[in-house]
Amino acid sequence: MIGPARGLGVPSPRVLLVDDDPNLLVLLADQLRADGFEVQTARDGDEALRRLRNGWPDLLIVDMMMPRMDGLTLAREIKAQADLPIIVLSAIDTADSKADLLEEVAEDYVTKPYHYPELRARIGRVLRRLGDKVPRRALPLGPSLVLELHRRTAIVRGEAVPLTPTESRLLYALAANLGQTVTTETLLDRGWADTEDADPSYVWVTMRRLRQKIEPDANHPIHVVTVRGIGYRLVRLDGPAGEAGEAGKAEK
Repeated sequence: MIGPARGLGVPSPRVLLVDDDPNLLVLLADQLRADGFEVQTARDGDEALRRLRNGWPDLLIVDMMMPRMDGLTLAREIKAQADLPIIVLSAIDTADSKADLLEEVAEDYVTKPYHYPELRARIGRVLRRLGDKVPRRALPLGPSLVLELHRRTAIVRGEAVPLTPTESRLLYALAANLGQTVTTETLLDRGWADTEDADPSYVWVTMRRLRQKIEPDANHPIHVVTVRGIGYRLVRLDGPAGEAGEAGKAEK
C-alpha cells in the first residue's frame, strides 16, 4: 500500500483521473481508493477543468485520446496555470510519443492495458518526488532571478522563461535543499527514475541547458554551482552587491 496510513491524521493524496472509458474510471478509482487515495473522475478535458475550479489535486492521471478536449490539450492548459504533476495513461505506445510527452508535460507514462501494481509504484515515485518541500510562492535567488516552480517558470531579468518538467524536477530538489549540496545520484533519481540505463550525463546536460536559461553567464554560474565529485548546489545571493554567502562558496 502506498497511500498514507489511515487513522493517523495524514491527509490522503488527491488524484484526478481523466479518461473517456467509464469501465476504466470505475475500476481504477476503486483500486486507488483501496490504497488510501482520494479520487475524483472526469470523462473528458472539459469536465476535468470544471473539477479543478473547486480545488487542485496532488496528481492528475490522464488519457491522451478523448473527445471534446484531448489529454495533451488538457495537460498543456493545466501546466500553463501550475505545475500539477501528470501521469499519462494511454494506449499510444510509440517511443517518440512517450519521449515528447515526458519532455513537455508528463512526469511519467504508463501504457494501456495497465498493470495496476506497476501504475501504483509509478504513482508512488512521482509523489515521493513531490516530497521536496518547496514553497508554492516565488523563490527569489538574486536581483535578476526568481523561481516560480509551481508555474514551471523562471523570471530572468524581468522576463518569464519556461522550464521543462525535467528542469523543474531538478530545481525542486535543489530548492528543497537550498544552500546544500544535492548529489548527482539524487538528481538522476528525481529526473529519470524510470528511465533504463540513465547515467550522470543526463544530469550534466540538463544542468548545462538550465544554466543557459537562468544564469547571467552560463560558463561562470552563480546560482547553480557544481560541487566537484559530489553534485550541485542552488545558491541564493546575499547582500545588495549580490555576493554569494557561505552557501555559494562552492566550486563552479
